[in-house]
Amino acid sequence: MLRTDEILSTIRMLHAEHLDVRAVTLALNLNDCAGPNVDLMCQKVYHKIVSRAKNLVDVCDEIGAKYGIPITNKRLAISPAAILLAGHGKPAALKLAKALDDAAEHCRVDFVGGFSALVHKGISDGAQTVIDSLPEVLNSTKRVCSSINAASRKAGVNMDALHRLGHVILDIAHADAANVGFAAAKLVVFANVPEDNPFMAGAYMGVGEPEATINIGVSGPGVVDCALRRRIAAAKESGQKLTLSDLSEEIKTASFRVTRVGELIGREVAERLNTQFGVVDLSLAPTPAVGDSIGEILKTLGLAHVGAPGSTAAIAMLNDAVKKGGLFASSSVGGLSGAFIPVSEDSTLADAAAQGHLTIEKLEAMTCVCSVGLDMILIPGDVTPSTIAAIMADEMAIGVINNKTTATRLVPCPGKKAGDFVSFGGLFGASPVMEVRNVGASSDFVHFGGRIPAPLQSLGN
Repeated sequence: MLRTDEILSTIRMLHAEHLDVRAVTLALNLNDCAGPNVDLMCQKVYHKIVSRAKNLVDVCDEIGAKYGIPITNKRLAISPAAILLAGHGKPAALKLAKALDDAAEHCRVDFVGGFSALVHKGISDGAQTVIDSLPEVLNSTKRVCSSINAASRKAGVNMDALHRLGHVILDIAHADAANVGFAAAKLVVFANVPEDNPFMAGAYMGVGEPEATINIGVSGPGVVDCALRRRIAAAKESGQKLTLSDLSEEIKTASFRVTRVGELIGREVAERLNTQFGVVDLSLAPTPAVGDSIGEILKTLGLAHVGAPGSTAAIAMLNDAVKKGGLFASSSVGGLSGAFIPVSEDSTLADAAAQGHLTIEKLEAMTCVCSVGLDMILIPGDVTPSTIAAIMADEMAIGVINNKTTATRLVPCPGKKAGDFVSFGGLFGASPVMEVRNVGASSDFVHFGGRIPAPLQSLGN
């Protein structure tokens, strides 16, 4: 029998601590839709998505209401579009993107990820088509998201791909100048991309995945922060001496509870849709809402300002404890599963950036130990392509050397300079445009191109 305190704890998680299922993502393999006839291929894509996903939103809503747990986003992820576009050109890419957007709209899902390519060792014709079409695709669709994997532990860093992507990201943003470059927020560049990530914009279905699967993204920054605050307050009241080890244990316990909730929801959604259950991604993904912030957790841990000395150590402890708690709760933890630090999507991080406490350089250091990378970083619209490529290269190198997933989601803001404030609204939030130092100083390095070789540690066999 459940104890009263356990019941009250769950009620607090739901109503006072911003616990939600951040995303239910149905991943689909569309490789069987490929063919030489573009129109027929797009028809197959549309009909396969609609036939498999037509009930996704209704099922999620019913299960969310059953348990009283909000499911914030319902999403789709497909196998890499580069496979479908092999042998086709940009016109086919635009038709495919429209078919994906139309199918997502019909199924009432928020986003569809997987307009993607893996180019860590070289760029195939299909991958080149994906990359070249991105400025038009991301500006002509509402729901389509893209990811490019440009580096891996085994292959190293593809600098030719990053050089090209530096130009593409600027082109995407400037084509959407009316919305201050928002379209660029729908593209993420990875090192060591996971095949089962349910979070956008990086979700796609890896080649080793089944025909269809349900992956769950559960987010609980508010749960973790409130648990820490209660523990600290109780210790002060009783005169107990708390250590960081004690607080790490509290994070693990909260993460355990959150993971249990996510797996419960995910398995029931999968059963209702007659689809295989995949993973629970226990990533502490913040939102702009007050009380749902990674930055607030760091401040609760004793940092007066996010970005102060100790911030990297604190995020490392948080990330590690989240993973340990999640793994103890479920054998199906996957995706990214850690702590996200997307600046515009976390009001406390955005405030730290506005006050000058949090810089791109400090964020880069924090990404060495957190779940992803430089996420939702708004930068001036006149930053050069080579500088964007170099920022991405730094982040890719962190992932390759440390054998972890890293990524960048950089949003150039046309007409804006460092310090200007930009608001995208909704879950994408608001943030000051961050200063990019030494613009243009990396040009010669980037223009050498080629591939930074894989490290010695990659020879693990």
